Amino acid sequence: MTLRVVDLACARGPAQILAGVTFAVAPGQALILRGPNGAGKTTLLRTLAGLTPPLAGRIEADPDAIAYAAHADGLKAQLSVRENLVFWAGVFGTRDITAAVAAFHLGPLLDRRAGEMSAGQKRRLSLARLLVTGRPIWCLDEPTVSLDAENVARFASAVTAHLGRGGAAIIATHIDLGLPTAQTLDITPFVAKRIRADDPFAEAVA
Repeated sequence: MTLRVVDLACARGPAQILAGVTFAVAPGQALILRGPNGAGKTTLLRTLAGLTPPLAGRIEADPDAIAYAAHADGLKAQLSVRENLVFWAGVFGTRDITAAVAAFHLGPLLDRRAGEMSAGQKRRLSLARLLVTGRPIWCLDEPTVSLDAENVARFASAVTAHLGRGGAAIIATHIDLGLPTAQTLDITPFVAKRIRADDPFAEAVA
């Protein structure tokens, strides 16, 4: 499934942040979002995922095709790693967590409660949930935060495998993941011209 975005305008709260965003991501491709802090990468991803309504423009994709991984890990602290993955697999109508466990080397942690894990371990579990969604388009917001080099490589391998199966990914990151089919989109040209005077990003784009 190709994700097409046409002349999209996005808002953060009452303020318009982006305007005229246009791109397409085909099956097997990744799009890397770049831009300074506060430029609107998170706002764009949230809009693509259906969490924030667009002000204008079109997103041509089935909302049920998109899986979103935010800054927050979104884990249930009292549940074990296994229970978290089984829970999310049930939410998305899938059953097998084997590939998710293997991709992020979670086997030794399956019986540990999420609330007792390190920040890096929580991030691995959070990202592993993508593999149980069954959704072809991944929208990822700074996914490598808290990951060491070994686990950044694991994440890159998981994305590469997803692309190889015909999936797509839109990733906000400043790290070179070495993805073979990645394109880059700098969102700076799409920053809306009219920004509230009290917006902290206003000075940066003045």
